[in-house]
Amino acid sequence: MKSFILFTALIFQTITFCQTAPLSVSVMNNKKTALEGEQVIFVNQSSKIKFTGVSNEKGKFTVDLPAGIYDIQLKSIGDAMDYSTLEIPELGPDQYYNDMWMEVMIEEAKTFTLNNLNFATNKSDIKTNSYKVLDELVNYLKLKPNLKIRIDGHTDSVGEESANLTLSSNRAESVKTYLISKGIAASRLSTKGFGESMPIANNSTDIGKAKNRRTEIQIL
Repeated sequence: MKSFILFTALIFQTITFCQTAPLSVSVMNNKKTALEGEQVIFVNQSSKIKFTGVSNEKGKFTVDLPAGIYDIQLKSIGDAMDYSTLEIPELGPDQYYNDMWMEVMIEEAKTFTLNNLNFATNKSDIKTNSYKVLDELVNYLKLKPNLKIRIDGHTDSVGEESANLTLSSNRAESVKTYLISKGIAASRLSTKGFGESMPIANNSTDIGKAKNRRTEIQIL
C-alpha cells in the first residue's frame, strides 16, 4: 500500500517567488546504503506530466516540481512500481518554496524475469518484439556501471532434456551477445542454462509451459 507524503515547508517572503519546489531526494536500501542508478518518477495526478530523477553515486538527485499531487514510482526493468504519493502545496501571495528533501528506501532486487522476451520456436534467435525489454535492461546496466549480472535460461519440459539444456544455454548467450552489442562490457555478464530443471509452473498446461520458458537476471 502506498503512503502519502505532504510537504508544508513554505517560507513567507515579500521578495522571492518560485513556481517550482526544489526537492532533494536520497535513495538508499534498508541498511541506509546509498544506491546509484535508481530511477524515481514523479507523475502529476492531474496533468500526467512525468518528472524523473536518477540517483548518483551518493544516492542523490534533485528535481523541481510544480504544485500538485504526484504518484511516486520506481523504475527498473519492465513496469514501474508504485512507491508513494507526494503533495506539493499551492503557493499563496508573496510565498516561495523552501528547500525540501525526502528519502526513498528501496529493497534491492536480486532477480528479474524478463517478461516479453521471446525467441523463435526451438531456437535461440531473439524476436524483434523483444528488443524493448532488452533495451530497458541495457539502460538499467548503464545506470549501474559497477553491477554484474548472470543471465539464466529456462525451458519447459517439451522435448529431450539434454536438448532443452542446450537450448536454454544458447538463449542466455543470445541475450549476452545483444547486451554486448549495445555497449555493456562482457566482463559484467555471465550466463547459465538450466533447461527444464527449475520449473515455476505445471508443465502439463500451456500456461504453465509458457511461464517455465523464461529468462531471468540474477544480480551478482
